[in-house]
Amino acid sequence: MDLNFFKQTRILDGGMGQELLARGMEPNGTLWSANALLQEKYHQLLLDTHVDFIKAGAEVIVTTTFTTRKIRLKDNNVEDKFEYLNIKAGEIAQKAKKLYPNVLIAGGLPPQYLTYEADTRSEKEIKNDFYSQAKLLNPYIDFFYFDVLSSVREFQIAIDCIKEFNKPYLIGAHISEGTKLPSGENISEITTKIKHKNLLGIMLSCISPENYELNLDEIKNLGIPFGFKLNGFVKTNPKPNYTGAYKKSKTGNPNEFLGQRKDLTPEKMAEFAKKFKDAGATILGGCCETRPSHIKAFSSLK
Repeated sequence: MDLNFFKQTRILDGGMGQELLARGMEPNGTLWSANALLQEKYHQLLLDTHVDFIKAGAEVIVTTTFTTRKIRLKDNNVEDKFEYLNIKAGEIAQKAKKLYPNVLIAGGLPPQYLTYEADTRSEKEIKNDFYSQAKLLNPYIDFFYFDVLSSVREFQIAIDCIKEFNKPYLIGAHISEGTKLPSGENISEITTKIKHKNLLGIMLSCISPENYELNLDEIKNLGIPFGFKLNGFVKTNPKPNYTGAYKKSKTGNPNEFLGQRKDLTPEKMAEFAKKFKDAGATILGGCCETRPSHIKAFSSLK
């Protein structure tokens, strides 16, 4: 893959988990999007959702693997399905690519422990978890995407884990509020503390448009392709934490405790996207609560 791919404007897909729920997938504990892989009756729905994002203009789709990490499967008593679910995610993404051969597949590697929090476990534990998932996704993908990680340490470990696959990677860092990663580190430390070889670009992922704007100057000054996966949640820092709030959820839908913004219509989200694109952003995508209609609006900016 050309390492200069994101030096020109590219459109990524939107938020698969929330879109699947909106299209009728039944919640199942805290499995979220993984339930569409676990239950065969949702496989066509998952493929159709990939395809609809592509039809809306997405040039890159991300594997539906945010909740196929071991800890989330263990919490839902389906840890024995780890290999099956990650392979199935790759297979279904490949079916979409077969229909639209020019589309690229990003292998989504999520935080391997808690969401929106830095992973403080041992390096060995984190490395084993990243590597196990990356190895399963590798045959199906064009590049890796580190999806909503919260610390420089996690990025370093994840990058080390994928070296043997010799594939490029895209960074998706998370900031819940303000200008610091949940670890307390600056965005710039991702590039100054890590020696990168196959880096495609850097994004802030699952972030509100307003908070992205707060961080725009720092990310654009890194000197590498940059962009975003914007969300439509009211907040991403529930109390006591995301995992605790999700486990107490009555509906199994994260917008119960994160909130769903009604003001971020496709047109309004595209206004933000245009502002960021005019500032130099070339990677335009959506995260939770961004639908194909939002991606179509982003695509009109190319």
